[in-house]
Amino acid sequence: MENAKIVVGLDIGTTKICAIVGRKNEYGKLEVLGMGKAVSDGVVRGIVSNIDKTIFAIEKAIKEAEAQSGIDIGVVNVGIAGQHIRSSIHHGSITRTTTDDEITVEDVNHLTSDMYKIVIPPGSEIIHVMPQDYYVDYEEGIKDPVGMSGVRLEADFHVITAQTNAINNINKCVRRASLENENLILEPLASSLSVLGDEEKEAGVCLVDSGGGTTNIAISHESIIRHTAVIPLGGNIITLDIKEGCKVMTHQAELLKTKFGKAIAEEANPNEIVSIPGLRNRAPKEISIKNLAFIIEARMQEIVEHIHAEIVTAGFENKLAGGIVLTGGGSQMQNLKQLVEYMTGMDVRIGYPNEHLGKSKVEAVKTPMYATSIGLVLSGFRALDDRENRYNEAMGIDRPNKEKEGKQKIGQDFFRRIIDKTKSLLMEDVDDTVDYN
Repeated sequence: MENAKIVVGLDIGTTKICAIVGRKNEYGKLEVLGMGKAVSDGVVRGIVSNIDKTIFAIEKAIKEAEAQSGIDIGVVNVGIAGQHIRSSIHHGSITRTTTDDEITVEDVNHLTSDMYKIVIPPGSEIIHVMPQDYYVDYEEGIKDPVGMSGVRLEADFHVITAQTNAINNINKCVRRASLENENLILEPLASSLSVLGDEEKEAGVCLVDSGGGTTNIAISHESIIRHTAVIPLGGNIITLDIKEGCKVMTHQAELLKTKFGKAIAEEANPNEIVSIPGLRNRAPKEISIKNLAFIIEARMQEIVEHIHAEIVTAGFENKLAGGIVLTGGGSQMQNLKQLVEYMTGMDVRIGYPNEHLGKSKVEAVKTPMYATSIGLVLSGFRALDDRENRYNEAMGIDRPNKEKEGKQKIGQDFFRRIIDKTKSLLMEDVDDTVDYN
């Protein structure tokens, strides 16, 4: 275990910046060695708005994680979100030169790498290219074409783009915090790694990661990520609604939301009152829990409508047997599960990042709030597409064998040429010494 690979996930969120250090134990589970977090003042709706404040928060979170884990952190896997994220489906194809050989991993990688060359809107950059279904000689619905025979290899690709300036600002903050960014991962994809099971991904499931600035969506079907989206509404806008509706300070509104907030007003007790301290010797302000719930419910209904609209637009209405999985800090709102079930008519559960976790030093990471951070660590150990893992393993196994076979062949040819040359020289000597008289 001393030589085990150690991966660090850095979640640059709207409400918090969190760094988690992890490694795999002997059972393949993630063991969290340390965690650090800091208040995120320089990020708005997933986009860095203040470089200096973000760098300060990153450095604070990293130092705390280093102190807890006893490890010097130099390389991190960073999450990205924000309303600038766009996803689209593109079609790609290659024509192979021969029909005799099987389709190889190199052919599939060639097709995938070509998608990074497609034309995208100015000011954008491709961050993920995920294959959907393959076509071999116009035969549809192929999940894994490696090993098949065919000339024309095609595929539909789920391409995710982000604003170039947003990427540059994140990378700038990471570099100035004396860190190296190994991977940039879309946050809902990271969250799906930590909270979704293999059966759910195969049956069809919509992951909803509810954060402070955004609500992130990732739809999986037949074990493949089919659709991603970012809704620019999150927990912070609910806090703002409470602040304006109840005429209180921002930190008081946040406490009201987390301590007494309910997503369904009917569940609130009309006789329950909370007293808020007044300003500058003013009388305390009394807040009705019922009124608080009405404010929260109105905004939550809007967010759930956006979520349902994304499912319908993506073409997966009535196709997701796994229903909806809620995770992130906002998923812990009381009665939110029931509200989503009522409005969408789908099964709903709260996603905890426990499935892939082993014994850890920090028990707090087992809450939905840290699903993205755990997912970023997991993404450092595995690819977002399970097929890519198999391809990488195949490449790692096949390439040495091919090299070995090639070296053996070169050696055999070399010795064969020596033997043939020796035979020819011997024959010449024999011919010279024979006396025909």
